Amino acid sequence: MTIPNHIIDKFPKLSSEHLLKNLELPVGKNKIILDTDTANEIDDQFALAWALLSSDKIDLLGVTAEPYSFQHHKDELLEAYDIISNNKKIDKSNEELISSYHSWVNGLIDAKTHPNEIYFDTPEEGVEKSYQEIITIFNKLNLPHDGKVFRGSPKYLYNFDQPIETESSKFIVDSCLKYPDENIYVVAIGCVTNIASALLMKPEIIKNMVIVWTSGFPTYSFNHNKNSLNLVQDVKSSQLLFECGAANVYLPGFNVGAQLTLSLPDMEKFIKGKGDIGNYLFELYTNNPLHKQRGILDQTWRTWVIWDVINIAWLINPSWVPSTIIPASVLNDELYWEKSKKPHFIREAFGVNRDEIFYDFYKKLDQL
Repeated sequence: MTIPNHIIDKFPKLSSEHLLKNLELPVGKNKIILDTDTANEIDDQFALAWALLSSDKIDLLGVTAEPYSFQHHKDELLEAYDIISNNKKIDKSNEELISSYHSWVNGLIDAKTHPNEIYFDTPEEGVEKSYQEIITIFNKLNLPHDGKVFRGSPKYLYNFDQPIETESSKFIVDSCLKYPDENIYVVAIGCVTNIASALLMKPEIIKNMVIVWTSGFPTYSFNHNKNSLNLVQDVKSSQLLFECGAANVYLPGFNVGAQLTLSLPDMEKFIKGKGDIGNYLFELYTNNPLHKQRGILDQTWRTWVIWDVINIAWLINPSWVPSTIIPASVLNDELYWEKSKKPHFIREAFGVNRDEIFYDFYKKLDQL
């Protein structure tokens, strides 16, 4: 266990029957809160647009903005750049570092860009940009956003005894308390600071909160999870999700969500020209901020992972994201999965039906 006992003891102990009921596959139309770092790259915009176009299945209570930042990469990126650009020896002491940053560094070298020339948003800047980008997506779909969009935390959780109270964390709490007899699906497609803060503010909301989160490797994997941006930015919040006893639908990014790729021809044929939102998504795809950050000069032969649509897919049709009930693991401080000594049940995805997922999105764009 990585969470202090006095924190875990604050949470109600849900019976296995209660937890399994919360983890049942969604049917019909369900209430959701989308918790998103929308300006981080381009996948959140696809997920939000799809949710807004799926009112037959999704009752979107609100959208909460999460912080994001790539600042944690800066020191390692500089070190890897120095080794590779100066042809220094690669040995056991640095081979893992080089493996992680090899493509990024080579892209920067090709683009004649030094890592010091890259600006990394702070979490405070990230959450404000995400808030504004959420509003942009509503506007592109000509949908009102008043009372629907909330600013989130400007920083990450550093102390379990000090949850970060924001518009977003309060909205999550209030929504769970307002509908005590219904599952509230809190759909997390960024770091989970807002959600962890809400849980710490009112632990009793685990009675009807269902967290649907995409991040690192499957919990049965031996891999290190530091490459998952959603997870590594806020380790304490990530750990809390797997230990507090809440219903957790975990959708691994690596090996599962990573299959959800789109190519430039896909974008040109199925998305470009499909209303203001289609044109905006095409503009994002062809002006991806991570391409500039990573020194990617030619995208014509590449695909890009639209990771975060996996969450919306599971809610619209869970057969598109097959999953199973398993005992929860815990995330240790070194960011590896460990078997829990006192596991509760979670649901974890093990596959995706990429074609069905994007076909549904294309059809809804066509209806515009």
